[in-house]
Amino acid sequence: MASETTRALDALAHVPAFETLQPDDLVRIAEVVVVRNFPADHAIFREGDASTTCYIVRSGHARAIREHPDGRTIALAHFGPGDIFGELAMFDDERRSATIETLDEVEALAIGSADMRRLLRDQPDLAVEIVVSLARRLRSANERISRQSFQTVQSRVAGVLRTMVEQARSEGTGGEKDVVVVATQADIAQLAGSSRESASRFLAVLERADVITQGRGRLTVKDPNALAGYVY
Repeated sequence: MASETTRALDALAHVPAFETLQPDDLVRIAEVVVVRNFPADHAIFREGDASTTCYIVRSGHARAIREHPDGRTIALAHFGPGDIFGELAMFDDERRSATIETLDEVEALAIGSADMRRLLRDQPDLAVEIVVSLARRLRSANERISRQSFQTVQSRVAGVLRTMVEQARSEGTGGEKDVVVVATQADIAQLAGSSRESASRFLAVLERADVITQGRGRLTVKDPNALAGYVY
């Protein structure tokens, strides 16, 4: 048990939402954390499930999707190390508003909603950071809606790739060149608000221009700075 708490404490120390907390506060959170491991292509929870737990990604990547009755899905967000999802469980008892699927193997820190609500009451700094995290996600959603309304498909796809490059760099896995992005063509198309065919055609243009190379479930942005020339 002590080793699990130590592992959780080490992971929490690298979560942006917790970076302003004191060591004693992190210890209190680590004591209620459960480490969970999920395989690739696994649904951590589904839209409509009961909201009982929030998760912090320690390693790996996941995405939030909404499902339409006709089988279509829309990607709402991607999550990597340090990101929190399912946090609405801390504020109400409503059903899950989206499905969370893993893109590769994910290790996450799970915190029960009752424990998290108690921590938020006891630690105002943590409550503020969680609200900031939610505000950033809302701002990101608003920006995506704006892009979908006013930008071309090419500009939207390039913008999504730039965001993913920034996320990879924040995780410490990307440099100036050759940044690996974990996402399928369908993911990129959904985040850009375009059809897969349109996104695929533009990705092929970027590949011919030697800006990216594509692989199975991921692509490498060889020249991230070149993406700016496609965003307008």
